[in-house]
Amino acid sequence: MDIWHIRGGNRLDGICFVQGSKNASLPILAASIISPAQSQLRNVPQLRDIDAALRILRHLGCTAEQRDNDVYINSRGLNKSTIPHDLMLEMRSSVIFMGALIARCGEARLSPPGGCQLGKRPIDLHLSALRQMGCEIEESGGEILCRASSLKGTDIVLPFPSVGATENIMLAATAAAGETVIHGAAREPEIAALQEYMRGLGWAVSGAGTDTVVISGGSPAASVDYRILSDRIVAATFACAAAAAGGSVELRGVEPEQFSTVLHFLKQAGCDIITEKRSVWLRSSGKLRAVGAFETEPYPGFPTDAQPVLMAALLKAVGRTVIKENIFENRFRQVPELCRLGADITVAGNRAEIWGVDSLHGTVLTSTDLRGGAAMIVAGLCADGCTEIYDDGHVKRGYERLDVRLRSLGADIYLDG
Repeated sequence: MDIWHIRGGNRLDGICFVQGSKNASLPILAASIISPAQSQLRNVPQLRDIDAALRILRHLGCTAEQRDNDVYINSRGLNKSTIPHDLMLEMRSSVIFMGALIARCGEARLSPPGGCQLGKRPIDLHLSALRQMGCEIEESGGEILCRASSLKGTDIVLPFPSVGATENIMLAATAAAGETVIHGAAREPEIAALQEYMRGLGWAVSGAGTDTVVISGGSPAASVDYRILSDRIVAATFACAAAAAGGSVELRGVEPEQFSTVLHFLKQAGCDIITEKRSVWLRSSGKLRAVGAFETEPYPGFPTDAQPVLMAALLKAVGRTVIKENIFENRFRQVPELCRLGADITVAGNRAEIWGVDSLHGTVLTSTDLRGGAAMIVAGLCADGCTEIYDDGHVKRGYERLDVRLRSLGADIYLDG
């Protein structure tokens, strides 16, 4: 059990280099097996989810190791197509190995994925798309068995721009005869990153970043060297922390346009923000104003992963803010814990209403999930007194040395665990 200890009230000042993206790294780790090749991945964050993905790769017969922020994979020795239940349960992104194993082995045996319990996150879109490509799928006893003696390229229309389904189709399609076209594809920057990596491996992929992605075969390469992009949700978290606590922080190594919707509302709340090509400078008095209303949407809309941390930043903002959550039904799990700090939040269905309070008071909290835990840390930074957050490893799934990075900016925070 991790225990976060925070004494609120300190300004955040200084320079913060933002880590590599977890959500870009994980599908690329899965993609490393679609053909026998060596991959060197740079700027990979050191996280629990990354470690889980590397253990899956090693179980499948690959060599995979992480040295600081570099990952080295040799997938030539892959000799299994089954992922054990215990490894699948560790993270949601484990499901992306399904498309990669089908492409490489013609079959995959796995169980439904784990990860944060944010409500129903069925993989029906993944399975439907794979069936359209010629995959036979059996589901029984909590296990999914996929077999494909041959896959055919086809047009696939996604009724919702699912990131995971888009990634699984892209990977499986590398083994399909002919051209596969995904209509209604997810447009997240992480999809574009997966495309860049796949191109480095020799596969013909185009259109990522738009709603139409085309995969049309290729000539597999023997090796690839690829640098992971910065984590836009981590950048948003630091921006929200600085906005709430007050101070002046420069985020370096980021792509401002990738979290521009978050910056938009922080600016509306009263922060001074300057963006450059690879950096964001934010200054805040810590006295924010409410932003009216916002809602989560698929990219390029406001990201659901940033909703809890922006909520936390606005707990003391003067006025009323309404948040509508359109992606996950249980994305407000952090609310009861934030109210224990003295926040004034009411939830009705997928709608949360926040009235800014004069002050928050430190207490003992329990982390609910990855982003909810981060939200509690942001709130603790601007609360009076001491806050303790008991966390079953959730925050470490997505944030690399968060306590160290916040301390470097002046926060009074340390981690037991």
